[in-house]
Amino acid sequence: MSTNSIEKLKNVIASLTAPEGCPWDKEQTPLTLCDSVIEEAFELVEAIRADDRQEVLEELGDVMFLLLFIAQRYEESGDFKFADAVDSAAAKMIRRHPHVFADAKVEDQEELLRNWEKIKRSEKKGDKKIFDSLPKGLPPMLKAYRINSKAARSGFTYESDEQCIEQLQSEWNEWNSALESGNKEAITEEFGDYLFTLIELGRRKGIKANSALDTTNNKFLDRFAKMEDLAKKQGKDLSEMNLIEQNELWEQVK
Repeated sequence: MSTNSIEKLKNVIASLTAPEGCPWDKEQTPLTLCDSVIEEAFELVEAIRADDRQEVLEELGDVMFLLLFIAQRYEESGDFKFADAVDSAAAKMIRRHPHVFADAKVEDQEELLRNWEKIKRSEKKGDKKIFDSLPKGLPPMLKAYRINSKAARSGFTYESDEQCIEQLQSEWNEWNSALESGNKEAITEEFGDYLFTLIELGRRKGIKANSALDTTNNKFLDRFAKMEDLAKKQGKDLSEMNLIEQNELWEQVK
């Protein structure tokens, strides 16, 4: 991205928020734009996972527009400029990568991530705990992954994958016991424990649970849509077919 491209987009935003600009844009604040940032970020992620390059290009532009929009509002109030945020990010990345920009040596990626956490905590003033930087609004599955990841960087994790698998089996047994008890609160709690451990096992295998589940969701939706098409070709309504008939269609689309 060239400097001219950024300036062009900043000028567009300035025109939209000028006295004679767009009534909606003029009313927006960093706070009112929060939901838009989240929505556009999800659309960008969806485009990337779908490997739709043209859509990625468009969604990247939408996210950049919002980031510049928010930065302009803070600049107008005298808090900081967009350039300050960019300079801060550059300085932070240099500071957190001493193995690239300084003489630090790391043996492997685990040590690299542990160093990252140490540097990150040292940047914060006061008595900061390991999970203080964890965003409270993260979706639960993504949050579970980040919790396990941060705990591991602090050395608090299973010594081997085998131990994690053993714990997963133990959580499965506890969930089954809860099911037998019929206690809904215990069932929910044990189900959560099982998911949390499963997410950690996936992390140890290099799998991000949120991304993996999203892929499975999309695969199911695609197959189900094809089932509906097959049923329609047979002159039937999928929802009115019995389970045996539906399973036959499922096997066909697989």
